[in-house]
Amino acid sequence: MVKEAQDHANRPDNTAFTQQRLPAWQPMLSAGIVIPGFVLIGLAFIGIGVALFVTSKSIQELEIDYTGFDKDSACFQCSGQKPVTCLCQLNFTIKSLIKGPVFFYYGLSNYFQNYRRYTVSKDDDQLYGNLANFKSPSTTCSPYVYNGTNVPIVPCGSIANSKFNDTFKLYQKVNATMKLVPFDGKGIAWWTDYNIKYRNPSVTPLRNAFNGTTQPISWPSPAYELDTGNASNNGFINQDFLVWMRTAALPDFRKLYRRITEGDYAQGLPAGSYMLDIEYNYDVLSFGGRKKVVFSNVSWMGGKNDFLGIAYLVVGSMCIFMSIVMLIVYAKFKFPEED
Repeated sequence: MVKEAQDHANRPDNTAFTQQRLPAWQPMLSAGIVIPGFVLIGLAFIGIGVALFVTSKSIQELEIDYTGFDKDSACFQCSGQKPVTCLCQLNFTIKSLIKGPVFFYYGLSNYFQNYRRYTVSKDDDQLYGNLANFKSPSTTCSPYVYNGTNVPIVPCGSIANSKFNDTFKLYQKVNATMKLVPFDGKGIAWWTDYNIKYRNPSVTPLRNAFNGTTQPISWPSPAYELDTGNASNNGFINQDFLVWMRTAALPDFRKLYRRITEGDYAQGLPAGSYMLDIEYNYDVLSFGGRKKVVFSNVSWMGGKNDFLGIAYLVVGSMCIFMSIVMLIVYAKFKFPEED
């Protein structure tokens, strides 16, 4: 009797859900449904693929390597032993108008930001403005937690320490004079990073929050002096810092440096001769990397990306091909009752 009572206690309720009596629908897949379905899916994918591929091909892009690996490169003198600041000039020609707005990127190759120990090497509480983590950074920042004299590093970690620090100025050659092309560096970081994920300490002036700390080993200046021309663009909400802290998924990547949207260049970069002044600071040859700059515009699908369109075309073509194969098999081996 006790065992029977326990069995009743464990029995599920007598409802349609617990007793699996809910109405259900199971499709009866036949050749008349599957083959047209594959054809429709294939045509849809091919249509989307053509639209994506054509749009990607319409995006204008100019890519220039400035690593200085080759002896005839404009930045060759900066790629080896160099002074604290090395300047090089990159001359190039734009053959036709690059329609605006133009986005200016820097690119790095053979750089593995997706390495796990690298991606976790930061202190999220510190980057959120928690002063307690200024004095005692998280151990996840190792080996960039303290400097040689045991002073805490702020911001700590490998990501911050390796921040890209080359700088650029673009000039157009007009009537034997050099005309500065204005850069717009506002809003280049993700909105969530700037407004939610990162915070400066609520201390005025900001430099006081960093008392008793030191800047990352590879930085020439502390976080509160990242932008001497704009006081609101310093600390952990500096736009360039935020862009760098969002790590890339692949070893070859580009990150947004500036937009060209102002003055005479609001409609784009006109054809002509240009000179790019580069303050060459960031070493990549030590790990076999490369550096480049990219001028590009965008479309409704984003930046230039031929792969996405090709992927849709391949999948769509495979669906059409499989529908033809199934039609042939069905016509040859169909069951008598389906005649």
